[in-house]
Amino acid sequence: MVDKVISQVKFEMGQINQLFESYADLLEQAQKKAPDLVEVTAMASVLHSFYNGLENIFLSIAKGIDRDVPAGVQWHRDLLTRMTEATSSRGPVLTVDMAHQLANYLGFRHFYRHSYSFFLEWDELERLVTPLAEIWEQTKNELQLFLDSFVLVNSTLNNRRNLVS
Repeated sequence: MVDKVISQVKFEMGQINQLFESYADLLEQAQKKAPDLVEVTAMASVLHSFYNGLENIFLSIAKGIDRDVPAGVQWHRDLLTRMTEATSSRGPVLTVDMAHQLANYLGFRHFYRHSYSFFLEWDELERLVTPLAEIWEQTKNELQLFLDSFVLVNSTLNNRRNLVS
């Protein structure tokens, strides 16, 4: 099960990297001039996909390692918060600061799913789009640190079990 989770996390990280590669021109252009409605709508979709990919990672960890997914009205927010906490099976996935920054993308995704695209305002999206690449790099680093430490701890535990057997 651990190998499956690691594989799923790496797959989703690759998908998010592909998202950035696919929309690099659009994201770069937005740094230079205010986008039109179609471009704003496309960037909103990128923001939505970005957080969706992250939540897929968090769900894989919650299901495959924690064996517990939050329930209730606030489960999305609870899942993000849980990723900052160590459990008996793993260390924290994210720092509290990173989760706080990602909460803005979670909030936007909720808005995006429940509104019409013509309500999107560049002034609102700009605060999410401008730091997006940096946020992803920091998140990716934290995810990689989590994976590295998780693999190390599990391999050490497996080696100890083999010695005892």
